[in-house]
Amino acid sequence: MGLEKKSALLEDLIQKCGGCAVVDGGFATQLEIHGAAINDSLWSAVSLIKDPELIKRVHMEYLEAGADIVVTSSYQATIPGFLSRGLSMEESESLLQKSVKLAVEARDRFWDKVSKTSGHSYNRALVAASIGSYGAFLADGSEYSGNYGENVGLDKLKDFHRRRLQVLVEAGPDLLAFETIPNKLEAQACVELLEEENVEIPAWICFTSVDGEKAPSGESFEECLEPLNKSNNIYAVGINCAPPQFIESLISKFSKASLTKKAIVVYPNSGEVWDGKDKKWLPSQCFGDAEFEMFATKWRDVGAKLIGGCCRTTPSTIKAISRDLKRR
Repeated sequence: MGLEKKSALLEDLIQKCGGCAVVDGGFATQLEIHGAAINDSLWSAVSLIKDPELIKRVHMEYLEAGADIVVTSSYQATIPGFLSRGLSMEESESLLQKSVKLAVEARDRFWDKVSKTSGHSYNRALVAASIGSYGAFLADGSEYSGNYGENVGLDKLKDFHRRRLQVLVEAGPDLLAFETIPNKLEAQACVELLEEENVEIPAWICFTSVDGEKAPSGESFEECLEPLNKSNNIYAVGINCAPPQFIESLISKFSKASLTKKAIVVYPNSGEVWDGKDKKWLPSQCFGDAEFEMFATKWRDVGAKLIGGCCRTTPSTIKAISRDLKRR
């Protein structure tokens, strides 16, 4: 199935959802709720080693909550990260493949169950393979600053992402999700890599923002979106892991300011601030489930086609978003 047909699957899903599909929520958050110890350089990906069945359980919980797209547990799963833990190349690649396999198995099991039930409101979900930024691998908070240093150029970023991308594509996800990209350089690296590898799976690229106006690097979103707008591989662009208070204005900036004609995807965090150096959440103004439910239609109405949650959101958050959007 080529790129156009796979993109059509996503377009059909969005249409079935009434113009806006629901992405799942915070994966690491839900793992921790279940008692997983993920204060680790691999973060949520450590559960691929320690407790893969828990990963499948979390996927099921988001599907039950109404997610139309489930994102794999591979955000911080990288070959260099696994190798640094003493795993072999073969074992590292197998874990990346497992992240997709677990999500697909959960999706298929859930759909097999609900499709036999009359009157259900679910859609057959799509699986998006998560590809975290280079900063996520560094685990030093640089995905929120965009400061990778002078020695990190375009070729180094492509080399970093290349084999992981190849393995995830071979595992057969429906979509690719490049997440918390902090600068134009890495966005361009992702776009060029998709072209070089002849990838025929539609992708989205999400930036984050710490001020609600520009990328963490200080670059304007007009600059950052330039290479994405020219790419046939990129189906959607947007924002993840930024405070929800920024989202409405950023959607308007992207769509109404004509910065892009791509679909808009947003999945903010709860509003809490992550201290990447001290590895802890800092108190701040937060959205609860009620606020997410109230704002989801506003985000849709100003142009979002895909809406979900990131850090510190849970299945109850996604249930609230789904309920709001399906109320129409």
